[in-house]
Amino acid sequence: MKTYKIAVIGGTGKTGQYLVQNLLEKRYSLKLLVRHPENYTLQNPLIEVVKGDARDEAAIYTLIKGADFVISTLGQPKGEKSIFSDAAKNIISAMNHHGIRRYIVTTGLSVNTAYDHKNERIKMATDWMYQNYPETTADKQKEYELLLESNLDWTLVRLPLIHLTEGNFPTETSLTDCKGEGISTADLAEFLVSQIEDSEYIRKSPFLYNVKE
Repeated sequence: MKTYKIAVIGGTGKTGQYLVQNLLEKRYSLKLLVRHPENYTLQNPLIEVVKGDARDEAAIYTLIKGADFVISTLGQPKGEKSIFSDAAKNIISAMNHHGIRRYIVTTGLSVNTAYDHKNERIKMATDWMYQNYPETTADKQKEYELLLESNLDWTLVRLPLIHLTEGNFPTETSLTDCKGEGISTADLAEFLVSQIEDSEYIRKSPFLYNVKE
């Protein structure tokens, strides 16, 4: 059986750490983009570290070379200009260059698609994001537009509040609305990894959320 190699962006973040752990448990080989490798302490023979960040075009090309799939849980670095569309441009370019098609990436509830029927709570949350974080919120929408224009087999997963927990809870997905208020990091990691070989949400942007039983 072929062992797939996954390029991971954002793997050192709070969400990304759960993703990396899940991928390692499933015995995937990983290439991790790390800003400060000297501070990265996780030792595992399945991990290859590539120094750089998502705005570094050369680092992204190096990261994606030889990978079979790309997953990003990239967060916004504090005090820097919004990173999402810059990262998307580099990732799309590098994936095209290396002939890799499958890209799985996370974003927030504020991203709007043509299929949405957001409930009032989600509409208010989207408006609040535009009022309080206009640059990053608009940039996340731009990231979605760049993916739409690309020829990649992307899935952009829209997320509510992320709860840092190893607990698993019932989850739902929807292409039109987010009916839950949060998602556990363990459930998010499991869903992202499941998308590697699942074609249901190719070129789609599902909401993922936990539901109360």
